Amino acid sequence: MFSKTCEYGIRAAIFIASQSYLNTRVGLKEIAKKIDSPEAFTAKILQILSKNAIVQSVKGVGGGFEISKELMRQITLAQIVTALEGDRVFTGCGLGLQSCNEEHPCPLHEKFVQIRTELALMLENTNLEELALGIKSGDTFLRY
Repeated sequence: MFSKTCEYGIRAAIFIASQSYLNTRVGLKEIAKKIDSPEAFTAKILQILSKNAIVQSVKGVGGGFEISKELMRQITLAQIVTALEGDRVFTGCGLGLQSCNEEHPCPLHEKFVQIRTELALMLENTNLEELALGIKSGDTFLRY
């Protein structure tokens, strides 16, 4: 459903949030390793997330990436997806057609609109804090 960029971006944000919850900043190499993503690709994703104020980058000794606990409560998965992919997930055609709409629907249009609406609600109602706390408590995990 999501592009690799979006998958890695969500994983990175969750991992950074879980470490930030422990008052720990994490570096690019550790993030790339934990989310199983190529380092250069992860760097580009983190640059986008930083530009969109989803993660903060701290330079120098003891630096790395972090997300404040206050921001964790505010940042939703919808914001991460939008930062990385635009609104395509929320408005795009299930078959990837350019001209799919209510007047000229693709064969999947009606069913996909329902799925897209439910996905949007889930993404808008899920914040980084709840996902970070799930990892911290051991109820969820990022790597297999």
